[in-house]
Amino acid sequence: MGPEASLASPAAPIGGEGVLRRLLRRRLALLGLVIITLVVGAALLAPQVAPFDPNEQFFDGLTLEGAPLPPSATYWLGTDLLGRDLLSRLLYGARNSLVIGVVANGAALVIGTLVGVVAGYFRGVVGAVLMRFTDLMMAFPALLLAICLAAVLRPSLWIVALVIALVNWVQVARVVYSETRSLGEREFVAAEKTLGAGSARILFRHILPHLTSTVIVYGTLGISTTVLLEATLSFLGVGVQPPDASWGNIIFENQTYFQAAPWLVFFPGAAILLLALAFNLVGDGLRDALDPTEEGRG
Repeated sequence: MGPEASLASPAAPIGGEGVLRRLLRRRLALLGLVIITLVVGAALLAPQVAPFDPNEQFFDGLTLEGAPLPPSATYWLGTDLLGRDLLSRLLYGARNSLVIGVVANGAALVIGTLVGVVAGYFRGVVGAVLMRFTDLMMAFPALLLAICLAAVLRPSLWIVALVIALVNWVQVARVVYSETRSLGEREFVAAEKTLGAGSARILFRHILPHLTSTVIVYGTLGISTTVLLEATLSFLGVGVQPPDASWGNIIFENQTYFQAAPWLVFFPGAAILLLALAFNLVGDGLRDALDPTEEGRG
């Protein structure tokens, strides 16, 4: 057995085609993919499929008493308190909610992975400082910290994404740290060090490839958390600011009509719940599909 064989990783990453095939065999994960595809498609095609401008206020969009209109042939999901078409606002709001979900979660993954890998591999003073800082961040209630940051930084679409990333990276860092410590003690890493391989080679050739499945799963599951947090911040008035639409601020704007016009809360609430559920289903499916011990199941 040559040196290269002895250095080979004992658990090679699963091929992309195999993961996709196993993922599609799981009905709930497939359902989640369909829902995500429909939502993303509707968001991308919002200018083409939305029946009206999302910010246009219609004179016939309110009753004579000034109340929102219920769903009808003209306004399929009804109108809001300003006489705007709710369906159009939901379609455009999906864009902002998804952009924040993807961007914020992507940034959180990068920060968390970087902190976790550096702390787990180098350990010592560097690892201790990074993980104590992570523990400190975890001690703060995420929602309260996000509200404080959003209020200080004057919320906008990109500021909200940044705020969510700054409070969501800690869970990823913890998981990556634990896995990196475990991988750092494996025989193939010890062999590489014995042969004089540098830290960069070990990290990029051996450690990071084995973290890919974990990061992908957490990335998928994290989008649902991010979408929910964005909706919460927008509902509390420190998220996406009107007149820009997001699913959270649609509920915030119309909460006073909860009893008189329940569709104004039900439809955006159902959209948030459905999208979060879809990402969770796909994340669970990916976790099983990327696990070699699950071969032949599902």
